[in-house]
Amino acid sequence: MTSPLDAKLSSALGDRSANSLKKAFGMLTVGDLLTHYPRRYARRGELTALSELVVGESVTIVAEVIEVVERSMRERKGTILEVRITDGKGILVLTFFNQVWRKNELTPGARGIFAGKVGEYRGVRQLAHPDYELFEAGDARDAGPEATKWAMQPIPIYPATSTVASWQIAKALGVVLDTLPPVDDPVPHNVRVDRELLDLGQAYQFIHRPENDGQWRRARDTLRFHEAFLLQAALLQRRAALREQPATPRRPGAELAGFDAQLPWKLTDDQVLVGDEIARDLASDAPMNRLVQGEVGSGKTLVAVRAMLTVAESGGQSALLAPTEVLAAQHVRSIVHTLGPDRAARLRPVLLTGQLSQPERRKALLAIASGASRIVIGTHALLGDTVQFADLGLVVVDEQHRFGVEQRETLRRKGAVPPHVLVLTATPIPRTVAMTVFGDLDVSTIAMLPAGRIPIVSHVVPLADKPGWWNRVWARLGEELEQGRQGFVVVPAIDAATPEDDPDALADDPADGSADHADAVARPPATVAELTPLLRSHPALAGRRVEPLHGRMSTDEKDATMQAFARGEIDVLVATTVIEVGVDVPNASTMVVADADRFGVSQLHQLRGRVGRGGVPGLCLFVTAAQQGSLARERVEAVAATLDGFELAQVDLELRREGDVLGANQSGGRSSLRLLRVATDGDLILDAREAAAGVLGGDAALREHPALKAALARRLDESARDFLAKN
Repeated sequence: MTSPLDAKLSSALGDRSANSLKKAFGMLTVGDLLTHYPRRYARRGELTALSELVVGESVTIVAEVIEVVERSMRERKGTILEVRITDGKGILVLTFFNQVWRKNELTPGARGIFAGKVGEYRGVRQLAHPDYELFEAGDARDAGPEATKWAMQPIPIYPATSTVASWQIAKALGVVLDTLPPVDDPVPHNVRVDRELLDLGQAYQFIHRPENDGQWRRARDTLRFHEAFLLQAALLQRRAALREQPATPRRPGAELAGFDAQLPWKLTDDQVLVGDEIARDLASDAPMNRLVQGEVGSGKTLVAVRAMLTVAESGGQSALLAPTEVLAAQHVRSIVHTLGPDRAARLRPVLLTGQLSQPERRKALLAIASGASRIVIGTHALLGDTVQFADLGLVVVDEQHRFGVEQRETLRRKGAVPPHVLVLTATPIPRTVAMTVFGDLDVSTIAMLPAGRIPIVSHVVPLADKPGWWNRVWARLGEELEQGRQGFVVVPAIDAATPEDDPDALADDPADGSADHADAVARPPATVAELTPLLRSHPALAGRRVEPLHGRMSTDEKDATMQAFARGEIDVLVATTVIEVGVDVPNASTMVVADADRFGVSQLHQLRGRVGRGGVPGLCLFVTAAQQGSLARERVEAVAATLDGFELAQVDLELRREGDVLGANQSGGRSSLRLLRVATDGDLILDAREAAAGVLGGDAALREHPALKAALARRLDESARDFLAKN
């Protein structure tokens, strides 16, 4: 049975209105329109504070007309109509060209909603040719209770565009709500009753046409739970489906036992605990789907190698998917070294990246297809159609935030039998995000660092307050080099026109906050091209070998540079975020991050983790010209204040704009979180997860809950589900 929410907008509104909404917001169905919720509520009797308007912003405001002036244009024929509106304190000017007839509507005393982009002319803020809708004066003609009710009734203000105004959306919603048939509620009746929730149809009425604040607040609470419940139901359903697939059990044997016996150090308690969890998963005949989150340098890769050895025992292969060529190449070197010559010769770790020569690529593909190589490390080149495995038993995804679930699935499908999956991340995840984004995975945590690790000392270098400290940064780096150590200098771009563009790296997740920020410094970023020659000529670094590393270099160039740095032949590496994850040079003691305000919290924490890994004290200098009190400066100071990645993950969640928490590139925007706030709704998300688990536990196929099944199909189609697994 088709839901009224699936009806085409054109059938409810007509082609013209439906096409406008489709073009402006991508809306196709009645359900799309009904989930376009108000961003706030205004009142006819309350005016907007005009002093808070920002030049350049598109605004929708409630105000009162106080003066209308018509004058002739000086340079050409025609007239200008200037309408002054007020909130009782500030003044805003509405400007209309050759539209004198509007003065018959915009008379002094008229109130309404005005929408447009705030501009400025001769120091006076204005809206040029704004859209507006005036309140009907007759609605408030009499004093008394009815007039008061009219004045204080909430008016929904919707996210709008230059082509579709807020009140046009409200009118379209009015048409739809007037004719909306009863809507089946995906949240079961007993769940609604227990939580005193509205039914779905009533919630839509109250959020879009409230008579008082209590109605829209109750509707918001109901719809917020709906979002959490549907998300959790989708994740739990996916989790159940994955566990129903068959998998080949993999049990440890001589390979792992011999490896453990030769380890020169003792595993941490966390590594042992997580290793046991993985071992239990691998021994099961259901596929493992586990996320291991751990601090930078906590030994996640070692845990993954032990899982690979368990799979190799029965002749199975493991594929490790890395985000960059630099990291993939380092993984091969470090895994070969960790395995030892005899074990490495038996298991034949092989590297596959997009920039291998044809002969190297053919050799690698043959080793993978024949099963001769039981450990395969590569970039997204592993996902190509020509890559075939003999017996793929384990997929390891390193730095999950760089990949989407579709890439994980592509690699999984290369196994004749569904392989086990292990996802690694050094970006600690707050509990609410783990439940909301990785709810289909079991989560393990490695919080302990290996013994002997010396804490890194972090400092903010605030150039806005102390511009003279710029040279002190390089003097301090020189002091570290004098002690025989090495350093990284990280910048946000290759040159003035090119951000980091490693051809084998995936784009940074916008959720990380690494993109340009409105409050970041309004000047060109420091670049590899600019800083490399500057440091080579700086007196504090005289005679030092300073070399660049970035994504435009060839694979051989990047690998040669990293190996030279690891051998101590390069003193200072000036790099982009190509070194953000996994790069391990024990002698590197110093990390300088130039323009640190241009990076996100988790990126800064990751970068800092590149130093202090070899028993020498680590030093990290975050250089920023962001002003004190700005959000950009707060991010940098938050990272400098603590080494606890889990604490920083929570700080990051609280500092981000809500729309950035889970990212923006969803399937048509239809499955985005409209009302749910991951940063603050942890208890609600947990409650919704428990409710969804209760429903799915007794009815995994949702045969007894057709409305929920239909809602999941409608709101969380396959591409939207893919998004949920992206960090």
